[in-house]
Amino acid sequence: MKKLALIMMTSAMLFACKDETKISISGKFENVGTIKKVYLLGVKNNQMAAIDSTNVSENGEFEFVKDASNPDFYHISITDHQYVLVLNNGDEVSFKADLADKNMAYSVEGGKESERLMKFNVLRNQLMQKIVAVQTDFDKQQTAMPAKRDSLIEAIRPAYLKATEEMNKGLVAYAFENANSLVGFYAINLVDKSRQNDLISYVNKIGTDIKNVPVVVEFVNKMQKLKNLQIGQIAPDFTIQSIDNKTIKLSDFRKKYVLLDFWASWCGPCRGENPNVVVAYNRFKDKNFTVLGISLDKNKEEWVQAVKADNLTWAHGSELKDFEGEIVKLYQIESIPSNFLLDPSGKIIAKDLRESELLNFLAKTLK
Repeated sequence: MKKLALIMMTSAMLFACKDETKISISGKFENVGTIKKVYLLGVKNNQMAAIDSTNVSENGEFEFVKDASNPDFYHISITDHQYVLVLNNGDEVSFKADLADKNMAYSVEGGKESERLMKFNVLRNQLMQKIVAVQTDFDKQQTAMPAKRDSLIEAIRPAYLKATEEMNKGLVAYAFENANSLVGFYAINLVDKSRQNDLISYVNKIGTDIKNVPVVVEFVNKMQKLKNLQIGQIAPDFTIQSIDNKTIKLSDFRKKYVLLDFWASWCGPCRGENPNVVVAYNRFKDKNFTVLGISLDKNKEEWVQAVKADNLTWAHGSELKDFEGEIVKLYQIESIPSNFLLDPSGKIIAKDLRESELLNFLAKTLK
């Protein structure tokens, strides 16, 4: 009897122990049809890429078992469907989804972080409802009065801005409250990138459980660079090739107010904003103000033609590398047009001034 009890206890211990170096996903899809393959995506070189694939059985079942050393993001990918999971090493999860569901709802059991993500998605959908309602109302009115589209946009703008502000506040609050979770990190990455103070502040909240995850490390490094680009900071110096093949240094513009203007010939909004910059330049160029244009063009001829066509008579430089230029990365440029206004000491005093904002700010500053 003692021997039998010992065997049973040993067996129970074996079955109770999990392999803390692996993740295991047992999944099932409804309405799988003739689909044969499902892919597991993971983070490779700071990008989501396929790290495994397997066959789907006739009744939609599949399984993945992968080595894992840190909590991380994974995507289950099948046809045009992708489902996000957050898994810790040692997680054994059960996943279910219906490929006929256009909303791509899914359920996860057995992984604490993935279950947390599933609950967060419910919160996110609730936050999105007001935005969707505003958009739906606009669509109805535009269908009824297509000729009044512009006035309808202006009328609905306050409601839209209020709804997006509430959503962003909700996402920030969740991220701060769950800063030791990758789900909190997922939430902060959904926040509008214009809320830079919130993004930077989040860095100080990050918990020890996730601070060494590669995507989090990359985020922290990016936010540190972004912190150096806030109002009140000295703009990072750089050297760039001018439009006439000379060398330009940003520090050469010290002792003047300078608008550092990122744009490109192929960028419609940039070309639309250029006339406003021309007006500002001509009005204030005799009051210690100038512009330094930084083009994201890759084709020099198109860049030169746009400068001439738009009558941009100030200094210009470009790396001719689109968004891959080192200066573009240094200044964290993810969309254009984008600008920084520097004072004579090189300090950033304003960012992303558009249309009348630029003229008004310069009028108050350059008295």
